[in-house]
Amino acid sequence: MSTIRHLLMAVATAAFALIPTSVMSASTGGLEAGVGNVPQGTQTNSAYAASFKNRGVTNVFVTSRQVSCYRPEVPIPFNNGPNDGYTGELPCPRATTGEDIGRQQYPTQFGTSTAAGPMLVTDKSESDIRVDPTNPNHIIGSSKWFTGAEGYNHLLGFYESWDGGITWPVMGHIPGYEGWTDNTDPVGAFDPYGNYYEAILPYQFYYDKGGHKKYEPGNEPNHFVPNEAVSVAVRPRGVTGVRDWITTHAGHPDYVFTTDAGLGQEPDKQWIAIDRNPTVGGRPNPNFGRVYVMFVNFNGNGSKPYVSTAIAHRDGTHSDWTAPMLLPTGNGATNNNTYLYPHVDPDGVVYTPVVNYASAQGSCCVDIYVDYSSDGGVSWNGPLLAAAGVHTPPLSGAGYANTTFEDGIEETFAVGNHLTRLGPNYPIYLAYESKSSGYGNMLLTASYDQGKKWSHPIQVNDNANPSVDEFQPNLAVGPDGTVSVNFYDRRLACPAAGTRAAANAGLALDRSNPNYGGSLPPYGATNYCITSSVQFYAADLAPKGHNVRITQHSWDPQLNSPNRSCPCNPLDTFLGDYFGNEIAGSIDYATFISTYDDGTNPHHYQQQVVAKISLP
Repeated sequence: MSTIRHLLMAVATAAFALIPTSVMSASTGGLEAGVGNVPQGTQTNSAYAASFKNRGVTNVFVTSRQVSCYRPEVPIPFNNGPNDGYTGELPCPRATTGEDIGRQQYPTQFGTSTAAGPMLVTDKSESDIRVDPTNPNHIIGSSKWFTGAEGYNHLLGFYESWDGGITWPVMGHIPGYEGWTDNTDPVGAFDPYGNYYEAILPYQFYYDKGGHKKYEPGNEPNHFVPNEAVSVAVRPRGVTGVRDWITTHAGHPDYVFTTDAGLGQEPDKQWIAIDRNPTVGGRPNPNFGRVYVMFVNFNGNGSKPYVSTAIAHRDGTHSDWTAPMLLPTGNGATNNNTYLYPHVDPDGVVYTPVVNYASAQGSCCVDIYVDYSSDGGVSWNGPLLAAAGVHTPPLSGAGYANTTFEDGIEETFAVGNHLTRLGPNYPIYLAYESKSSGYGNMLLTASYDQGKKWSHPIQVNDNANPSVDEFQPNLAVGPDGTVSVNFYDRRLACPAAGTRAAANAGLALDRSNPNYGGSLPPYGATNYCITSSVQFYAADLAPKGHNVRITQHSWDPQLNSPNRSCPCNPLDTFLGDYFGNEIAGSIDYATFISTYDDGTNPHHYQQQVVAKISLP
């Protein structure tokens, strides 16, 4: 604690200095540069708790308001209840979404799907949100759509608003890929015409008798679809039906990349961005409507990053995908490269960070690089080192104290839209989580010269008590250049026993937790329950006020948390790798998880909440 306070005083005035990356990676007393450097200063828990009301934040529990069902390709015969509210897979009671719930097999399904009927969608975890550039009141969110948290079995689902997030009348699973065991990693982007593209990662596995997921070439449950794929579904502009998606291209599912080679070829971590700039430099943009889909491929020798592109058409179709191109990776770095976040700036330059797991640093740390292309992805510059030796949370086995969920993606990325006095190019922003103090802290840095130099990192979270975890930063940039960083936050204690808040949080269901040494249920527990926060900055990263609480109610991450490895491992639960953050006009929208019961979530499933807050 004394080291953090010392750093806060010593470097608070250095937040915006541009320095070489090699200096930025240095640490003091074991802490990474930036930890404790909180330009806005810390705030009390009571001030933070009151900020939800004081800043006029609103919350809408979205996915708990309708009943969604679908027929899974592979049923889940496991139930970890009654602890934490688990129920196992449940038959569909009566869907209200209007989606095709699969009373008969879906066109892509085969085999084991005949053993299961439509099942209730329970949890909705991991979140993304996008605003239509042609209509700021049109918003689409997406998340994992679970029929069984214990088996980590899900498709992707979506939820849609036409009135700026006040109501969300349309939601359901995204059709076309029901023949795979899972669809994962929800992320979307609107093209210039108002068509919405969802990038999808469908893959196959089956369960052994112990509940472990098995990935065996030749033994896939469905022999009529690829083992894995990176693919796309498009929701055309103007449609209103839950089933209105374009899911095929050239007579088959809209594949960007496929593999039938099992563990030797494993695509993962897909992301998408679309160039919506009609002109660049006063001239027509030759890459107007270019769709960039990035992913990594685990090919038996680490993971390698790739990009493939197509041109979006006004009717929601697109050109053929280009052959995947290997992106530049760190000079002398290992083959373990991942976590791509493509974004396009107003000059039509597309950027992405690339995280490298540097072997010389063991399992503790990663280096983060940036690549960019100025010619529509034909050629690439980089890699440029942005942050070195970042202490990351563990990737498996209870990554955070007291609870059993773990984290995945270390960083988030965004591009600015206003030139500043600090450099000749549009800003690029990188936020990442550091656990060098033993607890998660959100760090933020910027470059104003396409990644050659980076500002001294600053700490985003302003909790006065440093012994709590903050995690999963999510960046967005508004039309006026305002930078928004959202993140999950554990500074507030769980509700006290006997309170209405504790009852609505479902804490009484939390009675067995192998990673907690205190008494259960966790009434009043510290560094346990979760809220969400936002911090705003100007384009030069001058802070605009303090962290604002954007979750009205704290919630328990143990309830109905999906078991990522198998139902037999209670130390490997998951909330997802990221949640959504998007700015439209003067409103910041966030979508994230809560298990709280606001009156619509009595079973304390992981539900999607959408928060709205006006920019400062």
